[in-house]
Amino acid sequence: MSHGRGERTISVQGLSRVEGEGSLRVEVHDGRVEDVALEIFEPPRYFEALLRGRRHSEAPEITARICGICPVAYQMSACAALEDAAGVEVGPSIRALRRLLYCGEWIQSHSLHVYLLHAPDFFGYHDAVELAEHDRGAVERGLKLKRTGNLLMETVGGRAVHPVNVRLGGFYRAPSYEAVAALTEPLSRAREAALATVVWVSGFDFPDLEGDYRFVALHDPGAYAIEGGSTILSSDGLDVSPARFEELVDEEHVMRSTALQARLRGRGHYLTGPLARYALNGAQLPAIAREAASAAGLRAVCANPFRSIVVRSVELVAACDEALRLVAEYEPPRPPAIEVGATASVGVGVTEAPRGLLLQRYEVGDDGLISRARIVPPTSQNQLSIEDDLRRTASAALAEPDAELTARCEQAIRNHDPCISCAAHFLDVTVERR
Repeated sequence: MSHGRGERTISVQGLSRVEGEGSLRVEVHDGRVEDVALEIFEPPRYFEALLRGRRHSEAPEITARICGICPVAYQMSACAALEDAAGVEVGPSIRALRRLLYCGEWIQSHSLHVYLLHAPDFFGYHDAVELAEHDRGAVERGLKLKRTGNLLMETVGGRAVHPVNVRLGGFYRAPSYEAVAALTEPLSRAREAALATVVWVSGFDFPDLEGDYRFVALHDPGAYAIEGGSTILSSDGLDVSPARFEELVDEEHVMRSTALQARLRGRGHYLTGPLARYALNGAQLPAIAREAASAAGLRAVCANPFRSIVVRSVELVAACDEALRLVAEYEPPRPPAIEVGATASVGVGVTEAPRGLLLQRYEVGDDGLISRARIVPPTSQNQLSIEDDLRRTASAALAEPDAELTARCEQAIRNHDPCISCAAHFLDVTVERR
């Protein structure tokens, strides 16, 4: 922090409790916020380049390594894109098993964010260790929830981090009836813990601050969109196919960030993630999750980013409930995968990672090799909206001392759980010499 006459700068060189490496800067002049920046200095990622020249069947394995917290999201988006390119559609039993695996990722990721990364902000604690000293039961509840998500991922995916059972067209093997049925008891306990989570977080003290968001989310008319959907909706009237949406997403490089910043052509920046999904797809939530949301005081649209922890907890209830339904209805797919051949084509796949919309696009040749890949993660799409939140948050808290203002600005970023490592790209650099 620095002060001059009529000037004030809030600077955090290393953000804590986010996945990856980034910083923030807020500049104030004459009592007005002049500039805000979420700076991402995570080393560039080479995944799009690494995918070029690789067989299309390798994409789910390679993209899973982009993130240790949400590998399933990358695997499912890759499968969706490459199956779209091949003109292949998997059957209902494979789709159900994929959705079950994705529920496991939502459970472990949402639990991690709510309890370990986000909740400490509302108590003024530095981290979850401090929170555990004051409320051990809450942190233990969060860790048990996360373990249940990990167990589900291990049962279906082979392991909790970078699952090894996913392949194009389905799975290498289908888990047995007995292994899936054994998930019923831990998932039932997890659902009760998730309901308790909604009650717990709804009692937090939230700043009275709302954003003017353009929400964007995947939509499935028959279910709460997670692993797939037919269209992509926005709160200002967009209703397009995933392929058309990919054409509308423009990405720009700014010098302060190794993450590209996304805008919708002709519309501007937008927000994906729990707030967007809840606003656009709330009617598709399971009844138990809708009731929990209502009891927590959520209206049909929540535009307060600080209350995103409540919406995320409602989604945690939904993921546990949906997983229980899928476990009860489980039929092992036979065979566990269908063949996905290669032809010269282009495919687009979109799923809902815990943090928001995740898009992948591939161009494949007749030889089955990937000639071009595009990956657009949630944080790239949300970065400009997060900076808007920073501006609003700082403007509303300018009377606070530096320490409190800094903490509030950091919290404004953690509201959205940015996955900075996912967003960092390799950049084409052009040097002009004069």
